[in-house]
Amino acid sequence: MRGGPHPRERGQVALELIGFVPILLLLGLATIQLGVAAYAVSQAGTAARAAARTESYEESDTDGASAGRAAMSDWMADRADITVGGGAGEATATARVEIPSIVPGVGNFGTAERSAVMPRDEESTP
Repeated sequence: MRGGPHPRERGQVALELIGFVPILLLLGLATIQLGVAAYAVSQAGTAARAAARTESYEESDTDGASAGRAAMSDWMADRADITVGGGAGEATATARVEIPSIVPGVGNFGTAERSAVMPRDEESTP
């Protein structure tokens, strides 16, 4: 008797591989989607800090929302909603970024929201 595989077991490995490939692809897409979501959260934080920092300057030529969008990557800035405000002693900014889907036709993954507060410049008199 030969030491090779039994005739009925030929191709078993190929069938197992074909069955496992969709699971690997799904796991890979989920990992990439998680990375995109983390990137959206990071971009929201960057935008909120930049917007609050700009709003805190007394002599700023730019509004905070524009500065927040400029601090983000272009494809995330298109999905961002930045609001600025605050009182006399502080400037606040909130950035909301829609988390994009990497799979076309798959629904919304929600929004990433981050806020930042910066103290306003105090006017110094010489």
